[in-house]
Amino acid sequence: MSISHISRALLLLWVLVGPGVYAASPLDLPSLESMTDYRPKIPLRVYTSDNVLIGEFGQERRDFVAIKDIPLVQKQALLAIEDSRFYEHGGVDYKGVVRAVLADLSGGLKQGASTITMQVARDFYLTKEKLFSRKLTEVMLAYKIEAELSKDQILELYMNQVYLGQRAYGFSSAARIYFGKPLKDLSLAQAAMLAGLPQAPSSINPITNPQRAKARQQLVLKRMLDLKYVTEAQYQAALKENIHVLAEGQSINNHAPYAAEMVRQAIFGQFKDETYTRGINVYTTLVSTDQDAAYAAVRRSVLAYDQRRGYRGPQAQIDLPRDATERQKLIEATLQKYPASDTLLSAVVLSATPKSVRAVLANGNSIELLPEGLRFAGNALKDKAPAALKIKPGSVIRVEQDNKGRWRISQIPNVGAALVALNNQTGAMRALVGGFDFYSSEFNHVTQAWRQPGSAMKPFIYSAALDKGYTPGTLVNDAPLTLTSEETGGQPWQPQNDDNQFDGAITLRTALAKSKNVAAVRLLRAITPAYAHDFLPRFGLDPSKQPVNYTLALGTGAVTPLQLAGAYSVFANGGFQVNPYLIQKITDIRGNVLFEAAPVLPAQEANRVLDARNAFITDSLLREVTSSGTAASASQKLARHDLAGKTGTSSDAVDGWFAGYSGSTTAVAWMGFDEPRSLGSHEFGATVALPIWIDYMRVNLAKQPVSMPTPPAGVSMSQGDWVMDALSDNTATRSIDLDPLQKLIDLFSF
Repeated sequence: MSISHISRALLLLWVLVGPGVYAASPLDLPSLESMTDYRPKIPLRVYTSDNVLIGEFGQERRDFVAIKDIPLVQKQALLAIEDSRFYEHGGVDYKGVVRAVLADLSGGLKQGASTITMQVARDFYLTKEKLFSRKLTEVMLAYKIEAELSKDQILELYMNQVYLGQRAYGFSSAARIYFGKPLKDLSLAQAAMLAGLPQAPSSINPITNPQRAKARQQLVLKRMLDLKYVTEAQYQAALKENIHVLAEGQSINNHAPYAAEMVRQAIFGQFKDETYTRGINVYTTLVSTDQDAAYAAVRRSVLAYDQRRGYRGPQAQIDLPRDATERQKLIEATLQKYPASDTLLSAVVLSATPKSVRAVLANGNSIELLPEGLRFAGNALKDKAPAALKIKPGSVIRVEQDNKGRWRISQIPNVGAALVALNNQTGAMRALVGGFDFYSSEFNHVTQAWRQPGSAMKPFIYSAALDKGYTPGTLVNDAPLTLTSEETGGQPWQPQNDDNQFDGAITLRTALAKSKNVAAVRLLRAITPAYAHDFLPRFGLDPSKQPVNYTLALGTGAVTPLQLAGAYSVFANGGFQVNPYLIQKITDIRGNVLFEAAPVLPAQEANRVLDARNAFITDSLLREVTSSGTAASASQKLARHDLAGKTGTSSDAVDGWFAGYSGSTTAVAWMGFDEPRSLGSHEFGATVALPIWIDYMRVNLAKQPVSMPTPPAGVSMSQGDWVMDALSDNTATRSIDLDPLQKLIDLFSF
């Protein structure tokens, strides 16, 4: 007899002798410390404040659930198919091993005989190679495990450790990933489907191969019926149940990837590689309904802008092979390079005429686009269309469905956008969208894009002027202006109004509402650029990013959307600086709190940076903007009169902004190209950014009552407008750059 056959005979003998033999085994068995001190690799998870999962980072998607919390139906389903005698044998089911060894003696170890205990031994300590020496060690380890751990401890380890496909480790994680449910909420049919996965998790899971997964599930259910774990009625009902499997194999809300990535970076900075295995949970300040609304608002407005700019042509062009098999392979490989961007799907054109386009999607489905859905790309379907624009067979295009299921041509926008919303009392971020598609560009415009704010900077200049004694009723001359070389320190400069119209003597209230550039420059000249520049830090603005010259009035410095949101919050909350923050709480796998934010309490005088009277009056100016000025459409579309804010358009319409607030929410929207260039001669903050803000605030304010500020002590109405009491006597005589005759006329008419 060969050495190989002697070894096989020894295995059979040891199995039959029983578990007492493992102590005398010549094998050097490892310690069970990794089991008794089990520390599963659980990923970093990021949640909204209302417990919606928005991010998961780690190679293994895993939860840990104590055996007492695992539903009986899930345990029974697993035992039925994997190890029905688990609670009876001593770690090795000798009947199964005898069959496997005899089969091996006749030609190889081909029959499976592993109990759950043996699988635990293999998963923790061994490889899955079908070698006799490995099997011998596995048997001895199984006996050792059974001697040192209880049955429930072994089953708990297995059900949390086993791989179930789609990077899911353990049944709790699989329940969430495949069905979007906690383990306790699974039906019998769903539990049976999960129980069938350990055999071949990568190839028979319900995402990669739903037919084989269903067949395996039916086998599990039949075994449960045979073992009397379920009744005939339960069995039949489970067979008929239509199981909904999540298409992407996850239950993560994909509307907050920029915020989730901000959290990942912050946690990695502290915990390094443990970030992805320690089971850290981070609870952000985001509100899921607000985040969803912000995400939808950004995408809707970006797509609308993109449609206004016209079709740019297919994303790529391939030559379709004549052979059907080769053509299919090329199409599949090509579309993998152009993944879906939410509702924007990639497709390869099979045929194209001005009235009809046939295309195939990444899932293999063929679609037809009719004239209504081709209107956007009409020029690209003409015979004489330029080569870069033309749609023809082999073109890679983007398509989406309308609410009636009709297909239409679209495209991936190439413009950037952002929205961030804060609780303006505490600084907690309610929503954050850093761009159109995180998976196309991870650049976070909310925190990383330093852009010119344009006229969105003007309220800070006006607030500085109030601090110097000017009032909303102060008259300023909106007339052509030339600043000399001595004043500019360089070339002479003639600031221009966006509408190229001059209104003569107007109040500061009207000047801000209409966003008059020349009036703003005259006002800055009156208070001096140095004074205004020194005034900015109280709003949290970085003075090093702002010029100390007259262009400051037109917003030629740089801000981020997040910084601007914090700055406008000072006007919204009555004069208190806030520090925006995203992370509310961090816990470990056992729920121990590792960190909890302690934001400043609202309206603490120690945090006041702006006189309450100044904040109130500036607020009234910003409310004028939304009621009669450049942002009047906000009040009209939201049907509310408690809105405040300011549009902003930088030089040549490179950046479009709207910064505003209502109630406890301040939100800032921005749009622009990453490589700065004009958005278009007819585009302004009111056309590209304000619609984003309106769409978001429509949801945010839906259940909030109208809220108007209460005048603080020390302000009163004088000659039809708010003034600080100490200034009320001289408001009628103060003006900016009016000639004596004009001052007399205006004074008389006033």
